[in-house]
Amino acid sequence: MGIIEGLTEFLPVSSTAHLRISESLLHISLASGYWKMYTIVIQLGAILCLPVYFRERIAKFLATFPRGEKADRTFLTHPLGLTMAAFVVTAIPAFLMTKIIGKHLESLYVMGSSLLIGGIVMWLVDALNSRSEAAGPSGAPGRIHTWKMEAMSLGQAIWIGACQILSAVFPGTSRSMSTIAAGQLAGMSRASALEFSFFLSIPTMVAATCYDLLKSLRGKGENPIGVTEIDAHGWIVLGIGFVISFIVAYGTVAWFMAWVRRRGFAPFAVYRIMVGIFVLIYASRLAK
Repeated sequence: MGIIEGLTEFLPVSSTAHLRISESLLHISLASGYWKMYTIVIQLGAILCLPVYFRERIAKFLATFPRGEKADRTFLTHPLGLTMAAFVVTAIPAFLMTKIIGKHLESLYVMGSSLLIGGIVMWLVDALNSRSEAAGPSGAPGRIHTWKMEAMSLGQAIWIGACQILSAVFPGTSRSMSTIAAGQLAGMSRASALEFSFFLSIPTMVAATCYDLLKSLRGKGENPIGVTEIDAHGWIVLGIGFVISFIVAYGTVAWFMAWVRRRGFAPFAVYRIMVGIFVLIYASRLAK
């Protein structure tokens, strides 16, 4: 489970869907409060690799806040300000829709449909920008006008934050897919959209996982589990999952950044479509 979370959290293939499918195939009880908390813990392990991987970029942004490296930015248009603006746009509606989100979290039909539709959307959007990507920043004017995250506008950040809500409401959409595709539609290059997606995931996922973890440990929410109910073996299993997820996610982020700059998102779109069809078939068989 730690390996699966580390591999899929930042790839545009939906970690939620892959974990749900894995739990079903491994016969892990979804009614178990412990395993629900385990999923949260390994997600936190994957997310925490980002501040480590981007430590130099984060340090640079902190040092240049709020004016930016070229002194042409403001509190709202600095990369850190843009990240927080997109986070707020996502966080408020997502929090208000927690009951709707909860109903969809375990639906294989919703996940399969989201994987399939998201794969088609990702493929079309990436193909739309392919000529501009091939030409590069020095090529003829095309759809892409934002080649670096530092050059983003507030409007682009708000748009990406709004699209990220889809991943919260429809599991299987993938937070990465929704933010990357939204960025590309807004005129961003693959690399800049991907990098902003990574930065946006830090506050978004830390807030979401810590909130869920706190509810679980306090014995609140659906299928809660208190700290006192976890034995020594349970803590060891949590620790192993956390560490494995962190290590695998770190390697995945490094590989993904290099891959996207050279080859794009089409292979991931094809993979989503194939997995989406498999999940829908699997769900229909379970229903019989």
